[in-house]
Amino acid sequence: MAGCRGSLCCCCRWCCCCGERETRTPEELTILGETQEEEDEILPRKDYESLDYDRCINDPYLEVLETMDNKKGRRYEAVKWMVVFAIGVCTGLVGLFVDFFVRLFTQLKFGVVQTSVEECSEKGCLALSLLELLGFNLTFVFLGSLLVLIEPVAAGSGIPEIKCYLNGVKVPGIVRLRTLLCKAFGVLFSVAGGLFVGKEGPMIHSGAVVGAGLPQFQSISLRKIQINFPYFRSDRDKRDFVSAGAAAGVAAAFGAPIGGTLFSLEEGSSFWNQGLTWKVLFCSMSATFTLNFFRSGIQFGSWGSFQLPGLLNFGEFKCSDSDKKCHLWTAMDLGFFVVMGVIGGLLGATFNCLNKRLAKYRMRNVHPKPKLVRVLESLLVSLVTTVVVFMASMVLGECRQMSPSSQGGNDSFLLQVTSEDVNSSIKTFFCPNETYNDMATLFFNPQESAILQLFHQDGTFSPITLALFFILYFLLACWTYGISVPSGLFVPSLLCGAAFGRLVANVLKSYIGLGHIYSGTFALVGAAAFLGGVVRMTISLTVILIESTNEITYGLPIMITLMVAKWTGDFFNKGIYDIHVGLRGVPLLEWETEVEMDKLRASDVMEPNLTYVYPHTRIQSLVSILRTTVHHAFPVVTENRGNEKEFMKGNQLISNNIKFKKSSILTRAGEQRRRSQSMKSYPSSELRHMCDEHVTSEEPAEKEDLLQQMLERRYTPYPNLYPDQSPSEDWTMEERFRPLTFHGLILRSQLVTLLVRGVCYSESQSSASQPRLSYAEMAEDYPRYPDIHDLDLTLLNPRMIVDVTPYMNPSPFTVSPNTHVSQVFNLFRTMGLRHLPVVNAVGEIVGIITRHNLTYEFLQARLRQHYQTI
Repeated sequence: MAGCRGSLCCCCRWCCCCGERETRTPEELTILGETQEEEDEILPRKDYESLDYDRCINDPYLEVLETMDNKKGRRYEAVKWMVVFAIGVCTGLVGLFVDFFVRLFTQLKFGVVQTSVEECSEKGCLALSLLELLGFNLTFVFLGSLLVLIEPVAAGSGIPEIKCYLNGVKVPGIVRLRTLLCKAFGVLFSVAGGLFVGKEGPMIHSGAVVGAGLPQFQSISLRKIQINFPYFRSDRDKRDFVSAGAAAGVAAAFGAPIGGTLFSLEEGSSFWNQGLTWKVLFCSMSATFTLNFFRSGIQFGSWGSFQLPGLLNFGEFKCSDSDKKCHLWTAMDLGFFVVMGVIGGLLGATFNCLNKRLAKYRMRNVHPKPKLVRVLESLLVSLVTTVVVFMASMVLGECRQMSPSSQGGNDSFLLQVTSEDVNSSIKTFFCPNETYNDMATLFFNPQESAILQLFHQDGTFSPITLALFFILYFLLACWTYGISVPSGLFVPSLLCGAAFGRLVANVLKSYIGLGHIYSGTFALVGAAAFLGGVVRMTISLTVILIESTNEITYGLPIMITLMVAKWTGDFFNKGIYDIHVGLRGVPLLEWETEVEMDKLRASDVMEPNLTYVYPHTRIQSLVSILRTTVHHAFPVVTENRGNEKEFMKGNQLISNNIKFKKSSILTRAGEQRRRSQSMKSYPSSELRHMCDEHVTSEEPAEKEDLLQQMLERRYTPYPNLYPDQSPSEDWTMEERFRPLTFHGLILRSQLVTLLVRGVCYSESQSSASQPRLSYAEMAEDYPRYPDIHDLDLTLLNPRMIVDVTPYMNPSPFTVSPNTHVSQVFNLFRTMGLRHLPVVNAVGEIVGIITRHNLTYEFLQARLRQHYQTI
């Protein structure tokens, strides 16, 4: 069955599981995480695990809290700030490494090929120049694709995976050191190989990996390096550092620390707190200025001048001093910007639709085949891209007159051109003096240089050239995103949109006669419109573009354009990152549920078929439960019986469980007695007399266990099952769903740790003789806890008993069965929960809710069932 689960019925289309699928209801398909073939939609898979963002308040954790004071709290906070700073610096250095070698390889490639083109244009040997370009590009892409074979999760931009991680989903291998190395080297080769990809998206993934790994001071790839660092040994702390690392990646890519902070908040993090905001901003600043410091020193030799804030900088937008009528933008232009936003949203929706179809095609026909096929696909894309770029530059370009600024008048532009460290930004292939080849200038340059040309080049680009460039770039970028190489989407989208905006400006200037418009502004707005239509970001993207341009006056046009582009695109489909999250079948939780979902309650979406453990359970039962289930948390319960006193006489294990239940049930009488006992020490004899009266009057009530009477009246006694028995498939419905008093939750990792460390006691001993583990010992193996299947059972006595009560979470978040789904969803998402028990009015657990029960597809299926029962 697992072979048919997830994406598409590719390799087992004719097997029995696919034949069964025809008779399954949409609700069953949703629960199984399979594919609805009618709509060809991929439903969330059940094999994704959630992260433990909620704190487990057990006895070892309380012991740590008892030793905490203000001094230790301040030291812990100081260490956190230092780690955040180190994450920012390391992310900046990763960006510096990638940028340096991309420039080096690109300069080498274009230098050799351009010299060959200039020589062969006279000798008639341009085919040799094409072969040289193919040799460079195919070699680089081959190396980048091989690195993805080593670590498949390094493919793509990594933003969808990081978004899933911050949403609370554990994506295997996403934040490993090997992933970082393959990502950094892979994007270096894919960008240098001439593919229509960017290095800015992978920078976000790289920063997140640095944020996840650096605070741990250990890696599975470097097992011999073990540093005893006792801090931040939980998913909760790691999530905060991953948020900071992702923001630092944006800041390093665009020189936009505030935009990076907002990106982490808007696009990535599902859980946020006020204290994290300042740390994330500090981390982003550290990354920005680390990269700026080294890039400025390496390229200009002026260490400490901070002239190059990010990997991608848009330069200064400034009208020519000789043109008095020129304005960056006017109120009249806002109407054009709105129309461009609509067109950008339509283009973005088209891009996303085509890319989704390509991704599904790859899932059916490429991914099931040997891995070498993925490398061949990458080489095919590189081959076609190289031939198109070369032929378009040589054949389709027009010779345009150079503007005076291109010959030395615009210092700001020349500064940016120099910073690109390329032989020349303006290509003059087959053009006479004082003219340049406009198509070659766009295609035969690094993408960042082409963006600067469209933003700042005062010379004209032919409308035909811009239209052809846009169409070719649009199609090739759409084909490229999703192949097995590390690839970003920001820069290709910006370049494609800038060509669209520059085309609009040319039409308005040449054919409508609007001479006051500034072409660079329209190119920027076009870039924002197309990028917003593809990724559907608003707040963070607005700030990123403003920080990249250093022009606050662009705030209103960019914001309006992005909002219109997002609204237009959302009418047709989702953003590109959400589409790829859906294609992976990840159970991502949105920001909120739809209004009609409030017709459902917790009892409608919970899972009532529970696998549970008792406070005192034999090792053989625990091993059986852990080996036969895949659940990651188990309710700790006791059964409600009518003849408990008879049970207590015959079995020490059952006696321990019943005693624990009695001691853990809180009654009003017992609480009043406890408070009265504490008040007896008060010096007033009148108060002491009142306490004695309260105790006397309440004692009879305590002898009559009202809760037990209620349970006995409501339920009839069930078959006598010893708590050392595991749940069996042969149980009747009454045996499987007997009433269970809920006492807490214990995680699979905690149970396995207890078994590995031999935490148990014999039946002839008291549970107090069981060894105790500290918080540090429980978290020592984080984040890769031992697996139950690796446990050597010969070292364990199956009749020994494990007392799980000190290590369970006795006070997890719970909801009533009548709680509306919107309240359940908000609690689950806001608090970062992994499991949410459903407990009725008498303290019995009746079900449990996980993120799989709150996905949009699952809720829709339950809503359809709700309508059918009305």
